[in-house]
Amino acid sequence: MLFKDRRFAGQVLAKELAAYTNRPDVVVLGLPRGGVPVAFEVAEALNAPLDVLVVRKLGVPDQEELAMGAIASGGVRIVNEYIISLVKVSDEVIARVALQEERELERRERLYRGNRPLRDLQGRTVILVDDGLATGATMWAAIVAVRKQQPAQIVIAVPVAAPETCQELETEVDKIVCVSTPSPFHSVGLWYENFPQTTDEEVCDLLAKTAKNGEAISFGM
Repeated sequence: MLFKDRRFAGQVLAKELAAYTNRPDVVVLGLPRGGVPVAFEVAEALNAPLDVLVVRKLGVPDQEELAMGAIASGGVRIVNEYIISLVKVSDEVIARVALQEERELERRERLYRGNRPLRDLQGRTVILVDDGLATGATMWAAIVAVRKQQPAQIVIAVPVAAPETCQELETEVDKIVCVSTPSPFHSVGLWYENFPQTTDEEVCDLLAKTAKNGEAISFGM
């Protein structure tokens, strides 16, 4: 399946999540930046609050698209030992990349959240939304971050994903919804007609629009 753009993909995804509509316990968290336009459509359709969970991939130096791990809000860091061993990345390099990405994570949190108060996710059904899953590194970090808050359920929802990544993640959450799992997968962008980089301005605009339409939440540890 080829999606027209992220907003359209979110509308399609929302139909697969119809069972969560108008449930007071549901919270939708988009993974910025590309996951936010998708999550916006999901939250609107489900009549659920929306916010962001900031995650950052730890890319291998000179091969940034190859994830050797990821970080997420709340001081979460995960590493892919197989990739680290394969490309022979030192602890010093991992620490340097992580520090750089932590600074960007903090910048985005300040920009997207401002001074809004934090909100506990304990006992909630949390739907984690991204625009797609390749290796799933950032989604792994998001799961760890949300699990620390002891939610009632964690649901992963994406328009498209590598089939092996879906299989790996489905044992870590209560439910995973992937509209399409093409093989061979290659990359998320291949499954969109229009896949421009989502900007900070777009993320802020969508969060502001959500706040005007209803309750907006903030994610915290």
